[in-house]
Amino acid sequence: MNTSAITSFVDAAWEQHIVPALIDYIRIPNQSPLFDADWEAHGHMDRAVDLISGWCRDHALPGMTLEVVRLPGRTPLIYIEVPGASDRTVLLYGHLDKQPPMTGWDEDLGPWTPVLRDGRLYGRGGADDGYAAFASLTALAALAREGIPHARCVVLIEACEESGSLDLPAYIEELAPRIGTPDLVVCLDSGCGNYEQLWSTTSLRGVLVGTLEISTLTEGVHSGDAGGIVPETFTVAREVIGRIEDGPTGRIVLPELQVDIPAERREQAVVAAAALGDRVAGKFPFVAGTRPLTADPVEQVLNRTWRPAMAVTGCKGLPPIEVAGNVLRPTTEFQLSIRIPPMCDADTATQAVKAELERDPPHGCSVTFHAHEAAGGWNAPELAPWLAAAMDRASMDYFDKPACAMGEGGTIPFMGMLGERFPQAQFLITGVLGPHSNAHGPNEFLELATARRLTSCVASVIADHHREFSRT
Repeated sequence: MNTSAITSFVDAAWEQHIVPALIDYIRIPNQSPLFDADWEAHGHMDRAVDLISGWCRDHALPGMTLEVVRLPGRTPLIYIEVPGASDRTVLLYGHLDKQPPMTGWDEDLGPWTPVLRDGRLYGRGGADDGYAAFASLTALAALAREGIPHARCVVLIEACEESGSLDLPAYIEELAPRIGTPDLVVCLDSGCGNYEQLWSTTSLRGVLVGTLEISTLTEGVHSGDAGGIVPETFTVAREVIGRIEDGPTGRIVLPELQVDIPAERREQAVVAAAALGDRVAGKFPFVAGTRPLTADPVEQVLNRTWRPAMAVTGCKGLPPIEVAGNVLRPTTEFQLSIRIPPMCDADTATQAVKAELERDPPHGCSVTFHAHEAAGGWNAPELAPWLAAAMDRASMDYFDKPACAMGEGGTIPFMGMLGERFPQAQFLITGVLGPHSNAHGPNEFLELATARRLTSCVASVIADHHREFSRT
């Protein structure tokens, strides 16, 4: 493979075609259905689908077919087939729906305002995960230009990932005869420990999201009159949340949410921690003086990939400070987001959390937990020698450093779904969400140099896949 020719082609494609399309894409506020219940009426998702599918048609490869598949009552899905030199199948995956805007963006930035600065493209969805369709097709185009054979490739771009991929199982079932049986899955919706080498994701945590509601009164009352008699809802919440999380350490104490960490994953954590050092925690925007829960980089890697963790991501019933009176409030609701480890059963975890939060309510008050989402994690199958060699070769060719592997703390429901359906498949789960890229938060950005190199790496691995299986 002529790496310089691949690099030149990919770099030119990103500069001339992909970045302008991503700028237009970032301007579209196509929030995932979980955050925009009227997404269909608003039309933003269709605009994003039209933009990406239109770009793909404009840059179609010989023999390529593209269809926007629409099942009743579900978000659309872009389905692309690119014929290959063998009947083997590579499946490439990405998504185009977005997280909500979030507050806290810098004054000159915004979620729907694309800004190019210092090699980064700022705005919601560029890195998570709007670039995936463009990168996938460009990787295949680079191989075609150089006359390098590859297997048949299927590209799936869904529009419901940020809502837990609720619509994807129906599409996988509907399209199963057309997808076939992939022996390599490439997912471009994950992270990278740094921007200096190719990173592969070896595991993903699951997620359990629900609302904890505490009620003690039928209406608010004077805090001076009732204080010391009526239980305070926030105080009750602290007590029941303490049953599942140790406050000082952040450690989840429920045994149903724990798993035994495989020895191979512990070994990978040691290697990843050695590569990253204090950057494991240093990528987060800590307030001055704040320390991470542990100072050990290996434990930091394991904590964010193989151990459960909880965050309170929303609250209802607390008035803004400006209008907060001296009132003992009747009800408080808390949105809890609990990351569960790979190999932890999501249904078992949900039942355990609900039972522990609701048992023996303090002072006999009303305590209820309503689960909204429960998705299991994913642990990659044993890595095939050919894929390990292909990733190292690609990383050395385009980053000049060997590849590195690490679990990720986020959730990609698609991976668990495919892992169950295609147990013999190999997985290259990778992405551009590196230090400070801040997916889901303010000031999200796409590191363009990394995206270009990653595109070339994907081309290299797909070429090696064909080379490996053409010998068998």
